[in-house]
Amino acid sequence: MKRWFTLVLAASACARAATPAIDSNRGGKLFETLACVECHSVNGKGGRIAPDLGRVVDRNFTPAALSSTMWNHAPAMWTSMRAREIRGGELDEQAAGDLFAYFYSARFFEKPGDAARGKRVFQERGCGSCHGLTEPLASGAPNVTQWQSLTDPVSLAESMWNHAPRMLSATGAKRVSWPSLSGQDLTDVLVYLRNLPATRQKPSSFQTSAGTAGEALFQAKGCAGCHQSGTALGRKIRGRTLTEIAAEMWNHAPRMSKVMKSAPPQFNTGEMRELLSYLWARQFFEDAGDAGYGKRVFAAKRCNSCHGDASSGAPDLAAGTRSFTGATMVSVLWRHGPAMLAKMQSKSIPWPHFETREMSDLIAYLNSGEKGKSRD
Repeated sequence: MKRWFTLVLAASACARAATPAIDSNRGGKLFETLACVECHSVNGKGGRIAPDLGRVVDRNFTPAALSSTMWNHAPAMWTSMRAREIRGGELDEQAAGDLFAYFYSARFFEKPGDAARGKRVFQERGCGSCHGLTEPLASGAPNVTQWQSLTDPVSLAESMWNHAPRMLSATGAKRVSWPSLSGQDLTDVLVYLRNLPATRQKPSSFQTSAGTAGEALFQAKGCAGCHQSGTALGRKIRGRTLTEIAAEMWNHAPRMSKVMKSAPPQFNTGEMRELLSYLWARQFFEDAGDAGYGKRVFAAKRCNSCHGDASSGAPDLAAGTRSFTGATMVSVLWRHGPAMLAKMQSKSIPWPHFETREMSDLIAYLNSGEKGKSRD
């Protein structure tokens, strides 16, 4: 047990230093090796005992919502696994991050979309006048089946941004308004395009990097000319999905062009991934919560019965020396949960159930480093 706590502390210390790079392809493999696929499926691939995680109607889960759902489901999950003699593998924080990336690639964290609305938007905003579904309708405008970015949200943001100068020229020549898009508009369009006969079998992908080149790109691409800092811009886009961010960047292109008096800067392959990993990735997976309320959750769920008692051997989680995200909480649950459940049962303490907001607030408290100042 002490070795496990040492590993968690070491991993958390590293996590504060840099944003971990996550990869949905690795996460997809983990979904199988961890035996999740024995009960759950994603888009029809896997077991039928538990819900298909790729076809959940109520999307727009936050990482905290997913982690709270897994915490609440854990005792029943462990019972089911024992009954079926299913043995799950190891899930450290990196692996949990990769698993979250896999869920992101399956649109688990996106808002619900409507294909019929998306089809209307695609035509009414003029996309369909140049981009055919299976054949190009205008020179230099690839048809939808050729869009490599259709199944990668970061590549989509990069492609839309790089496409803006061409669109600025076209709308200017035709004297028509810029076709602005809301996050919901773009979500609907993507649901429509990703479910066409020629595209629905394309595998989705989602990766972030450590974002180490993000600050340099923030300066080089002119972002610092309008935005005070990367930290300030990061706070502004906190909690938004990549589809929402891609739509906002698209809408921002005409204004940026006027301010810079030139076409918006282009991004080379991979640069947008670095920039968004720096600005967005970690804080999205941290989620937004209130440390004061989180302190109350910590006490109400009786976490302090072990994690506030030095004699228990459990670490002081609110000491502020480590960093927590939704992925961290899932990793801790997977590795420490069965022993935790047994310990709580021996003390007649009920297993903690969390509402999404409670998990968000708890994570904020654990990251506060100040024992959570209560808000009245």
